[in-house]
Amino acid sequence: MVQTTEQIYIRLFEEKDAESLWQLEVRNRKFFEKYSIARKELFYTLEFQRELITTWKENEKKDIDYHFGIFLKETDVLIGSVNLYMVRREPAHNAIVGYVLDKEQNGQGYMTMAVKQLVDYAFNTLKLHRLEAGVMPHNIGSIRVLEKAGFHKEGIAKSNVKINGQWKDHQILAIINPND
Repeated sequence: MVQTTEQIYIRLFEEKDAESLWQLEVRNRKFFEKYSIARKELFYTLEFQRELITTWKENEKKDIDYHFGIFLKETDVLIGSVNLYMVRREPAHNAIVGYVLDKEQNGQGYMTMAVKQLVDYAFNTLKLHRLEAGVMPHNIGSIRVLEKAGFHKEGIAKSNVKINGQWKDHQILAIINPND
């Protein structure tokens, strides 16, 4: 467990989380597709989620990606994920932040707590210098999450990510390790 704050905690995914992750993805498929890349049907199988977690564990060992589940403290139920992608070391020491939260859990402050815990892990455990996140400009809730976690707006990346067959602009936000 990384750190507990209020009602949630984050921890690196383990093989035992595959079924909960699969259920989260299936339950929120339409909701998540509005904001992320289109997934093939295979993605929505339990076996694929098991393989995904295995790959994530291998990537942690290689210091490439870190994938955390977001769990309700009281019940240990998985409600989302918060992740560090494309970790780069010398000379940048940075990573990209991504996250999803169960539609039913939105608006309760859980994602802000999870991002703050992720930032703490990235800066204090991994010793990264900078974290960056891209959000579609109309996704005000996600922008607020990042700002509450200490990120600042840097600009708009035009036609940055292809989502559901269309190139989308993204508001870029970043946070710098205050200890550097």
